[in-house]
Amino acid sequence: MIKKYILFLSGLFALVSCEKALVEPDPANEPKKNFDILWETFDKKYTFFELKNIDWDSVYHVYEPNVKPGMSRYELFDVMDNMLYTLEDGHVNLVSRFDVSRNWNWRLDYPSNFDYDLVERHYLGNDYERTGPFQNKVIDSIGYVYYGSFANSVSNFNINYLVAKFWHTKGIIFDIRDNGGGYTSNVERIVSRFADKKRLVSLTYYKNGPVHNDFTDPVEEHIEPAGQRQYTKPVVVLTNRSCYSAANDFVLAMDAFPNVMIIGDKTGGGGGIPIDYELPNGWRFRFSATKTTTPDGFNVEEGIPPDIEQNLLQEDEQQNIDSIIERAMEYINQQYK
Repeated sequence: MIKKYILFLSGLFALVSCEKALVEPDPANEPKKNFDILWETFDKKYTFFELKNIDWDSVYHVYEPNVKPGMSRYELFDVMDNMLYTLEDGHVNLVSRFDVSRNWNWRLDYPSNFDYDLVERHYLGNDYERTGPFQNKVIDSIGYVYYGSFANSVSNFNINYLVAKFWHTKGIIFDIRDNGGGYTSNVERIVSRFADKKRLVSLTYYKNGPVHNDFTDPVEEHIEPAGQRQYTKPVVVLTNRSCYSAANDFVLAMDAFPNVMIIGDKTGGGGGIPIDYELPNGWRFRFSATKTTTPDGFNVEEGIPPDIEQNLLQEDEQQNIDSIIERAMEYINQQYK
């Protein structure tokens, strides 16, 4: 009798499970379900529709008809990739086991304005120091630092050492060209060594509702002097279009201090903090859930213009001259005089 009862329950569970499968198909295997979840999550939580003048409903109507039952995962990925590409956002990615969607037009559509080989061979040479992530030396009484990625951690010792090393120089050139970002914790640690006093450097707004312009009140970000001492003589930050995310934050913060000048090209942007989600089929995606502005309200998502625009000139490159470094040295020498 017990065996019959167990068999009856097993059959009942199998029947219920089968019926549920017929009524509610597994969303992991439904292209339309995954597509709609992706679109709806962006619709409720993405921050830059208004800034970029994007009609997200129209985007849905363009790409949704391409989603078909039984389409392959590769075909579905292509449709989603093309839809997200319209956002023109370097912080927007869809990640599968076989590909990562991305839009890098924020840098690929512009001159590079940087040649690391030129810098290494003709400015750093073979006698520079590598202090943590910083390549640095004194060039004609001016401190030069190259920092290639904010993903490379900066210790208090690293930045304190640089300030002490360059204490008697005319000024410092802080080169972050081709720095694609990384840890924002490095930003405050570095900037605080160039701060004359506590200053408001940025405002951050968090998405807090389903409507495209639903944001919290601004959260103020201040940076104040820290470390053994602060370098308040002229500092020049060198930028190009490949300065993104945390590098963009660094430029924003440094620009709040009166001894700092930004020279080069406009940064690539990336002013929001990205968050991650997962689709039923296991693909992950991310996008910015905040927006950041200067204290006077300029949205830095699409880049920060330099104080002095300077491109890397081809005729200078042919003579092993970095036009942007030379312009920075000229500026510091003018301030010193």
